[in-house]
Amino acid sequence: MRRLKYKKGRRVQPTPLEYTGIYTDKDTEMQLFVYTENEVEEFQEITIDEILENISKTSNNWINIHGLKNVELIKTLSERLNINNIIVSDVLNISRGTRLEELDDTLFFSIKSILPTEDKANISIEQISFVLQEGLIVSFQEKRGDFFTHIRERLRTNSGLVRKKKSDYLLYLMLDAIIENFYITIDNKEIEIEKLVAISKTTSNPSIMEEIEKNREVFHFLKRAIVPLRDALFTIKTINEDDEFNSIEPANFVFFGRLHQKTIELLDQVDYDLHTLDSASNFFYTTQSHKMNEVMKTLTIVSAVFMPITFIAGIYGMNFERMPELHAKNGYFIVLGLMLFIVLTMLLYFKKKKWF
Repeated sequence: MRRLKYKKGRRVQPTPLEYTGIYTDKDTEMQLFVYTENEVEEFQEITIDEILENISKTSNNWINIHGLKNVELIKTLSERLNINNIIVSDVLNISRGTRLEELDDTLFFSIKSILPTEDKANISIEQISFVLQEGLIVSFQEKRGDFFTHIRERLRTNSGLVRKKKSDYLLYLMLDAIIENFYITIDNKEIEIEKLVAISKTTSNPSIMEEIEKNREVFHFLKRAIVPLRDALFTIKTINEDDEFNSIEPANFVFFGRLHQKTIELLDQVDYDLHTLDSASNFFYTTQSHKMNEVMKTLTIVSAVFMPITFIAGIYGMNFERMPELHAKNGYFIVLGLMLFIVLTMLLYFKKKKWF
């Protein structure tokens, strides 16, 4: 890593707001839900002025934003909603990990959403951020997705507690939907792991290790994404002081405690899958080592068997004029018989020792 050196007296200017993600081709769209226990209003492809006109202080309001390309629009909306510029910068900077903080009576929660891609070999990563204020929640998605489709249906049909609770409960539902994506991703990768484990037990092709290593990297990434989420949810779960996280009702801390428990289960599953991958790679290397040992043992036995008869053949191949039995009538057959006897004796000895 290159170390940055700052000159004495250098003036550091604030970093301008800039979207750092890859979905720069996705236009920014906004939708608004205004709901109470008795009614709900839904607005699609709405403008900032229309949002401000329809937001109700006596109702719960959910602004969902797809696409972070239009930085000026997001900045303007944030200013109109009194969202601190620091939070806006964190929303646009997708290189950050999971974050949880409360600033100016605004709760900010940023999380990585992960799903398998269509080819199921890789995973799709998207940062989703939430800004929670009294009676208002704003969700920022890098692109249009169906993560919260079932939540929208709950709002429309008044199913469950979502319209009976405040906006912090809606935050819980959306975080729960994102955590479910982790389950989907892990289940999908576990199917691939089962195949890799089966193949590693029957093949000697080293390319299987490349696949195992790729999956190991994916699970390490999943772990890095889940651990800070677990810690953030634990922070919410254990808050007892009234002056912290005022945007969340004390009665709803239990729901975030459930999410914390889910992240623990996810981490246990990830650790188990990493252990399975390690076992598969160890089994492959052990099998390869065993096969190599078998080959070396066979070559050693062959070398040991041929060593004495090669020695005998070498002696009688020296062609000296005076050598014992050089002119014997049956010397050739006697030497061959001696060689055969030595070979059979050594093979029987090796067999008795169970060397092969």
